[in-house]
Formats: sequence, structure tokens, C-alpha cells
Amino acid sequence: MTITFAKKLEQIPGYVAGAPAGKSPESIAGEGIAQLASNESPFGPHPAVVEAISRAAAASNRYPDPSGGLLRRRIAERYEVDPSNVALSNGSCEILLAAALALCEPGAELVYAWPSFSIYPYIAPLSGAREIRVPLADGDVHDLDAMTAEITAATQLVIVCNPNNPTSTHIPAAKIAEFCERVPDHVTVIVDEAYIEFQVDDDPDATLDLRKDFPNLVLLRTFSKVYGLAGLRVGYAICSPRFRAAVDAVRQPFSVNAIAQAAAAEAIRHGDDVAKRVEQTIVERVRVEEGVRGLGLRTPDSQANFSWIDLGDADEKEVVAKLGEQGILVRAGTPLGGPGHIRVSYGLPNENERFLEALGKLV
Repeated sequence: MTITFAKKLEQIPGYVAGAPAGKSPESIAGEGIAQLASNESPFGPHPAVVEAISRAAAASNRYPDPSGGLLRRRIAERYEVDPSNVALSNGSCEILLAAALALCEPGAELVYAWPSFSIYPYIAPLSGAREIRVPLADGDVHDLDAMTAEITAATQLVIVCNPNNPTSTHIPAAKIAEFCERVPDHVTVIVDEAYIEFQVDDDPDATLDLRKDFPNLVLLRTFSKVYGLAGLRVGYAICSPRFRAAVDAVRQPFSVNAIAQAAAAEAIRHGDDVAKRVEQTIVERVRVEEGVRGLGLRTPDSQANFSWIDLGDADEKEVVAKLGEQGILVRAGTPLGGPGHIRVSYGLPNENERFLEALGKLV
């Protein structure tokens, strides 16, 4: 007898990781590989966070707090909201997928820009909804007017990745507000702000004030990037209590493990460390952007911790492969929706120099 699986599996694109399969971070570092493919922080967790991880590990025989009470309180204090407005998740991806199950079903529609975060194409097949991908405007930015035009009575969910992954561009909070004004109240707007700390258009908290006027707005953030906790998978949303209850209802309990909760609860207390990481990242951003443009290649003004590089006449597959042979891992643009591009994360100064030197020889 042949086992049959749901047809929706055929529509799910599958995630292509930036790190080599079967390789631990320690082995990658030991081989001298520049891991510039996954938009991770090149800086490890704050020492106090490492201590919190160690303490939490000693109690690993116990289940984590299912409500994430301490972490939710710390996030609420940081953003001056009520803890009921904070939803936790196993990385921000989990909330996106849970939102799909909670908000969308056959007959519903969702709207997002493309190229954008590679998890968004999972939502339609998982929920049965119809997806509408709106091409980016000139400059690799969201076309909010075109997205508004696609919203109908059937639209349940609109996603704006800001700064946008993989193109690194950012929409100021004032334009997000104008967009929300035009979105009907029945539509949930998720602004995916995984890289918000790295942009310099606004204060990173500028969008928090928008929730007072738009209760259908969800702000999605993560500890994976600027806090250096990608390996622990902690994301969160600032949202209405109804949205939080909805996503909690469709996912497993204990989704954020105890060590991750302890690490994030400590990390959010170290705002000075975050500011230092952002400053160091911006220095490397300038270095990489100037170097790439000096090679005659086009890259948008990045507002994230990575650059989106148009390779021009160079062959994408060859560039990615040749860089890999030299121990420099970057993401190919084709799986991310941008053939002829690569996405490169900013690493340590010596890693960025290696990348620019190697890229220069290839293009």
C-alpha cells in the first residue's frame, strides 16, 4: 500500500538554509568559513545572557513557563505596553505560520510583496488561502499603492517586511501609517520588523505608536538578529490580545523553550549592547556598500545587516559556488525571488574584506 500525503505539500517551496547541512557553528568557525549567508549577528550573546543560559540549563528537566511570563513582562516594560499585547514564538516564523492558520482559510486572500521573506510562500498552501504577490517598485522597495489596490473583501492578511528581506530597503513609519489608513479594518496588517534596529530612517520604536490608531496592526520582531540569539529561536509580536489568543490556539504549547526564554529575558535588558552592535554593523555596512559599488555593481542603500547585490553580467550560480570554494558563504538570489543577485550578511571586518576581495576577482 502506498502512503499518500496532502496535496499542499507540493506547493510548499521548502526552505534552503544558508549554512552547510550537518555542520555545527563550531565546525564552521574552525574551518575558517565566513558565514555571510543567514543574516546572523557575527557577535555572540552578551556575557550576562550566557550566564542566564547556563542557569536555565540546570533546570532543563522541567517544562518551560507556557505563558512565557517573565519574558513577556520584560518585553512589555521595554515597549511600554501591557503584557497581554505580547505574543511569544519559536522565532518570528512561528507567528507568521500560526497567523496563517488562525486568519486564513479557503476563500480568503493574503497580500505580500515579492521578493520578500522566503517563509511567506508557505502561508497559502498551509491555509488554503489565495496568495497575491505584488512586485517591488523601482529601488527594490514595497509598492504600497499597488498592494492597497489588491485588497478586497476577501483579504484577511497583508504582510509588509520592513526592512525588507532580501532587498534591505526600508519604509519610514509615516508611510506605514498612511498605508494602514487605507487598509480596511477587517484586514490584519503584519509589519515584519526582524531588522528594524538596523535602519536609520526612524527611531526603531516609531511604529509602536501606530498601534494606538490601528488595532489591526501587528508588529513582529525577533531576538535572532541584533541580540545574537539566532540559535535559540525567540520571536515576538506586539499585537492585540485577540490576535495573541488566536495564534496561541493553533500551535503547540511550550513552543519557546526555557533556555530561550531566559536568554531573551536577559538580552532585552542590555540596550547599550544593542546600540553598540548596531553601530558596528553600520560601519561594516558602509564598508561593504562602498566596496560593492566600487566594483561597478548595484546595491540598494541597506537599512539592514545585509546587502542585496545585483551581479550584472556575472553568473549567479558561478559567483556563489566560487565564493563557497574560498570559504565564503552567501545566499543565491534565485531562491529568494531575485535571479541574478546575491544576498550577503555583514560579518566581522576581516570577513567582509575577504568577501570584497574575492567578489572583485569574480566580477
